[in-house]
Amino acid sequence: MIKVVVFDFDGVLVESFDIKTVAFARLFEAEGESVVNSVVEYHRANGGVSRFDKFRYYYREILKRELTEAYFKELCSRFSELVLEEVVKCPFVPGAIEFLNGFSHILPNYITSATPETELMEILMRRDMTGFFRKVFGAPTSKADAIATILEETGFSGHEVVYVGDALADYEAAESNGVHFIARCAPENNMFDAVDCLKLADLTHLHVMLSTF
Repeated sequence: MIKVVVFDFDGVLVESFDIKTVAFARLFEAEGESVVNSVVEYHRANGGVSRFDKFRYYYREILKRELTEAYFKELCSRFSELVLEEVVKCPFVPGAIEFLNGFSHILPNYITSATPETELMEILMRRDMTGFFRKVFGAPTSKADAIATILEETGFSGHEVVYVGDALADYEAAESNGVHFIARCAPENNMFDAVDCLKLADLTHLHVMLSTF
């Protein structure tokens, strides 16, 4: 029986993944179309990886230039400015708010996200979502470490916990901790086609799927 539900945030509870795709593209548009395409491709293939790690990858592997600490901080700040208001306003994934309203008082819910924790908490507060979650983990805490902490603090075993995510990094974080995993697969998301896991198009029937464990 499932006793804890852990959610990723972007693309799982709210439809915000493409907002961040556009932000990365805008930040690198001065580098030319080829660089933008590479940046976007890496972002889409590596959902669940923090923007901090993505910026370092872009400079090391795509631009092959040094990324100074000062400019790294500027990129992070500009990215936050581009996405914060849009994520606050974007729609919920279908079924997400209904699940939270109906089950958060029954099942402890947690979030672990690659979004910086301070920014994530502001988003949750402005969307009036903080009351749904026992605890929220954001970057720089890794998703694997967050799940390990949840297991330790709750005392539940892996088979009593499920992580709902939309990226291979989410699946790997669940696997490394021995917890169940459900993939939220939006129509354009085919990364789980070859992965043996439970899949949902949205969260409308999440409560039904949880009863199958």
